Amino acid sequence: MGQNARVRKARRDAERKSASPSATQRGTRQSPYKMRLVIDQIRGKMVNDALAMLKFSKKRAAGEITKVLESAVANAEQAARQNNESIDVDALFVKKAIINEGQKLKRWMPAAMGRATPVFKRTSHVEIVVAEKAGR
Repeated sequence: MGQNARVRKARRDAERKSASPSATQRGTRQSPYKMRLVIDQIRGKMVNDALAMLKFSKKRAAGEITKVLESAVANAEQAARQNNESIDVDALFVKKAIINEGQKLKRWMPAAMGRATPVFKRTSHVEIVVAEKAGR
């Protein structure tokens, strides 16, 4: 392994250790537009407030986002346990919450005069990063 490769590996390892706990769900079968309507409501909120909002939301996307948020909180607890640190789950907030467009499932629908029109079934990638709020 060359000197540059060692330096890159050391940087990558340092970034992973300092990275905030996160969770990602890829390929969720709902369009990003519909998912973003829900995720915009929880961005920057405390985790308990965000979970309460999602629980009472009528949108289907709320259920998928709830799973990812709970996973991010569990990852934060696990990371703290591994590093022998204490973490207050009530002090966690949603630091970053984004929805990216996933792969489109391409299907065809019969159309008039023997033709076919494309139907794109869109998918989403959900990424949530939580962090502990200082001064709480």
